[in-house]
Amino acid sequence: MTNFFFLELGLALKRSGIVLEQGIAFQVTHKYTRELLKLLPFHLTDAQRRVLSEIKNDMMLPHPMHRLVQGDVGCGKTLVALMAALVAVENDYQVAIMAPTEILAEQHFLTIHRWCDALGIKVSLLTSGMKGKAKSAVLEEIAAGRTSIVIGTHAVIQEKVEFNRLGLGIIDEQHRFGVLQRGILKRKGINPDILVMTATPIPRTLAMTVFGDLSLSVIDELPPGRTPVETRVAFESRRSQVYGIIREEVKKGRQAYIIYPLVEETEKSELKAAAQMAEHLARDVFPELRVGLLHGRMKPEEKESVMGSFKARETDILVATTVIEVGIDVPNATVMVVEHAERFGLSQLHQLRGRVGRGSGQSRCILLSSGQLSEDGEKRLRVMESTNDGFRIAEADLEIRGPGDFLGTRQAGLPDFRVANILRDGRILEAARGEAFAVVEKDPGLVDGENAGLRQELARRWGGRLELAAIA
Repeated sequence: MTNFFFLELGLALKRSGIVLEQGIAFQVTHKYTRELLKLLPFHLTDAQRRVLSEIKNDMMLPHPMHRLVQGDVGCGKTLVALMAALVAVENDYQVAIMAPTEILAEQHFLTIHRWCDALGIKVSLLTSGMKGKAKSAVLEEIAAGRTSIVIGTHAVIQEKVEFNRLGLGIIDEQHRFGVLQRGILKRKGINPDILVMTATPIPRTLAMTVFGDLSLSVIDELPPGRTPVETRVAFESRRSQVYGIIREEVKKGRQAYIIYPLVEETEKSELKAAAQMAEHLARDVFPELRVGLLHGRMKPEEKESVMGSFKARETDILVATTVIEVGIDVPNATVMVVEHAERFGLSQLHQLRGRVGRGSGQSRCILLSSGQLSEDGEKRLRVMESTNDGFRIAEADLEIRGPGDFLGTRQAGLPDFRVANILRDGRILEAARGEAFAVVEKDPGLVDGENAGLRQELARRWGGRLELAAIA
């Protein structure tokens, strides 16, 4: 209890510091948000509306927003983030959206620039892969304020990037970034609002601990028409039956994904590689069907073209690497086959499975395995068979992998607790949190009487790490 109390006391102090900072009080004018809603071919879910109003309320306050939006695969987080971005743009501020990989940054760019083009808002992509004149031109537009929304990888927070008037930073898949990056992004503006998004469901007790300085919003509803995906593990001996299932679905007018861990075969590896297998499938297995290939080494316009063909049903089977892990929405695709499924982490398998089940047809996810499974590998695949619930998957992932890998907590400067204790002792943690936050609310500087002793003990336990436990 004492350990938990001092952990939460540190987070409460950081939180109170954030609340006292002067930030931007945005006005919600609906200039662009209302127009975007008219353009959408669907309605927002109640959960999206609820989370949006929490975000807007935060943005209207005169101190910086620090909010974590958590939502399972396919719940519509990108749209919520875009609506928040439009509030900032309506107030003549710029927005930075940071994603952990170039692929994900590109996918956000493709989705967001389509809507923003229709609204007359300039969106730029900035990744570390960009070179020379192209990069200089983008940097100049950002500095001059001609670009309203900048989407990119960690390239967004490099020294050379200067914003004219940054009002909102959005970080996607927070668990892949350390807290330091959040701090650097924040310093690109004058106390901009910060919105953090994750599709990796984090058990609530852990979210309270690791992101104790953030308010939590959960989008806990999938858009209407989404059906649970039936998941099965299959071994190599069943390969021909798996191919039979794909054939049947394509006959019904549906489409399929086949995912591989690598782009090209290497001599060291027996893993089936996407490029060679796409060729083999097109030539030897499905000569009557149209097979497409998508991988991370393609140029953005090539990827857009391949994804466009698949969406337009000009391709029956899309062979891909984990490029498609996040952000592709093709309701007509009903089969997801993952080769060497034992090589993928649970949250990654859950993300991949989220690419199907987006329409009204029954969808299936088949996890193909060579059969040479470690005990952990077997556990992961069985968890996928047993549940579609992202939060249960997250709990299992934590138990199997442990916390360091799951959240990068080490770099967040948190004291080392065994996460099993945090999961087991959730009630105690909540009680400790309540007490700690009450103490800080009464005495924000911990200067009264016995609280001064608490402050000393806190400094002894956390040392310099306290500065990193939230946005430094």
